[in-house]
Amino acid sequence: MSRRRVTLADVAKIAGVSPTTASLVLSGRGRELRISQDVEQRVLKAAAESQYRPNIVSVGLRTGTTRTIGFISDTIATSRLAGDMIKGALEAARERGFMLFIGETEGDPELERLLLQAMHDRQVDGIIFASMYTRTIKVPKGLAATPAVLLNALPKQPSPLPSVIPDEIEAGRIAARALLDAGYREGIHLIGAGPARRNVPAGGSVAAVERLIGIREVLAEAGVKPASGHVCVDWQPEYGLAATRALLRNERPKALICFNDRIALGAYQALDDYGLKVPADVSVVSFDDHPIAAWMRPQLTTVALPHYELGRKAVDVLFTEIGRDREDDGEEGEVHRVPMPIRLRESIAPPGA
Repeated sequence: MSRRRVTLADVAKIAGVSPTTASLVLSGRGRELRISQDVEQRVLKAAAESQYRPNIVSVGLRTGTTRTIGFISDTIATSRLAGDMIKGALEAARERGFMLFIGETEGDPELERLLLQAMHDRQVDGIIFASMYTRTIKVPKGLAATPAVLLNALPKQPSPLPSVIPDEIEAGRIAARALLDAGYREGIHLIGAGPARRNVPAGGSVAAVERLIGIREVLAEAGVKPASGHVCVDWQPEYGLAATRALLRNERPKALICFNDRIALGAYQALDDYGLKVPADVSVVSFDDHPIAAWMRPQLTTVALPHYELGRKAVDVLFTEIGRDREDDGEEGEVHRVPMPIRLRESIAPPGA
């Protein structure tokens, strides 16, 4: 037999006070309205001993908040690499006493529409709209009907919604500096994109464009030009392998900047096929800090995607949006960039080491 839910009236009866007094104490307004400490303690003790839990629905109707956040993504929930985004958002929401409702669209526009409708029907206080990889997106119709934040995405058209993305431009700078600091001034080749800014894979990848901007900027400041660039249509090991083999047929590089760790895995294989050792013959730096980076031998130096921090930052920005005056919605949303730290491992050594 199920136990009857303890009501506010039950707590008031146990404490010997009116339901109004019990409600004021449990909502934290007792001191403000000069309810005596003795009465306050009696109510709190009665609530604790009876295991009273407030009715969230009625609290929401009274306060205009449901203490819930919607989190809609394309494939993050089932991605091992980006799952930390949800973990960061969950923990940041929990610290504020909020729950996260998570839905995944699998890239289906109709499912996306239904999920947004379901979140609005549940009157969530805000929505985080997330992408598996950093890209430009068409903002779904109706998303801005409630406070919302784009996570790992930028709007294709001007939008009042703020965005939270990794600082890919600075990441490119960090990767280039790692090679410059090791002493490289020539023989630096790019695997995945470049050398010109227009040489990036199709598909709206923000990471490719911005990493290349950062790399070119730092190398130019040092008076260094990339020796070559090799676009990979997809950032997977087989394309990194093919691009590096094509490079090695013509010349021997001194250092490689690979545009992600999967490309670097393919590059490692190509270098080994040609009898070249990392880092004794060729230094390699990459991006993402995918789990494979620590398993590769030698372990790969890479600039990490801050998935956990992205999730937490999205919640922080969303709460700013929840408390913001909505009359300013004509302004373009701010872009918040989260730092990407370098993981220094074993794949870089001074030239000729």
